[in-house]
Amino acid sequence: MIRHIKAGVKRALGQHRPGRSLLLLPDDVFLVSFPKSGNTWTRFLLANLMFPDQPATFANIHRLIPDPTGTSKKDFDNLPRPRIIKSHDCFDPRFPKVIYIVRDPRDVVVSQYHYHRKIKKIADDSPIETFVGRFMAGDTCPHGSWGQNVITWLATRQDASRFLLLRYEDMVADTPRELAKIVAFLGKTASPAQIAQAVERSSAGRMRKLEQTQTDDCELMKGSRKDLSFVRAAGSGGWRSELPAPMVEKIEAAWGPIMRTLGYELTTRSASELREHEFLGALSSTPR
Repeated sequence: MIRHIKAGVKRALGQHRPGRSLLLLPDDVFLVSFPKSGNTWTRFLLANLMFPDQPATFANIHRLIPDPTGTSKKDFDNLPRPRIIKSHDCFDPRFPKVIYIVRDPRDVVVSQYHYHRKIKKIADDSPIETFVGRFMAGDTCPHGSWGQNVITWLATRQDASRFLLLRYEDMVADTPRELAKIVAFLGKTASPAQIAQAVERSSAGRMRKLEQTQTDDCELMKGSRKDLSFVRAAGSGGWRSELPAPMVEKIEAAWGPIMRTLGYELTTRSASELREHEFLGALSSTPR
């Protein structure tokens, strides 16, 4: 009874988290990705660009670039428009405008494995092979598997004018260029100096320093291990040294066509056979 009363009071004061009941506005922009694909870093980049007088931290990021599952309705109501809203959801036709970040699934699974160690969901000696199996089955997060999540957006929005697809690897390689793409997509302007400042304020080194003092101020890390970092390598290609070859083959065999469409090089024999199969299929369907 008391719990229901408290929940009612929170709702009346706008202190509850709206989740899927959030009333969407026609100019809302959603920043979407499968978990551990660079969403938090991109939130920092955008927050530091759009709110230069309030440098982004793990303590205030939910207020600057909100999350319906972590930001109160009151904070949502006080945000300037257009709002940029974080999400990890599969395709949702309600989202008016979407920036979708994709990352090589071989790196995603390694990053998610270490994150689950940090938040104490798995032990240090838990085999990564077991985790890969769960990851591919969509059992490591509530947003489906990597392949399910990505394909829902690519299949429905890829060529739409209100959809911007970014690769995490391209953002790492040339952050100012990719941030400028987002600025243009939002219909805004930013000088090279403003973009450079946002990039500097969102660097992996600075985010790690913030993490050291703000772990318990962030829902993503509250109560997590202090000896493991949330902001890890902040790069690409780490899977080559951390992911066992049979697991690489398993991922490429399952999602090779999607990965190739996104420009990710396949490395295993199964992937080569897949390419040959697609090539022969294309030849057989060519009009003569």
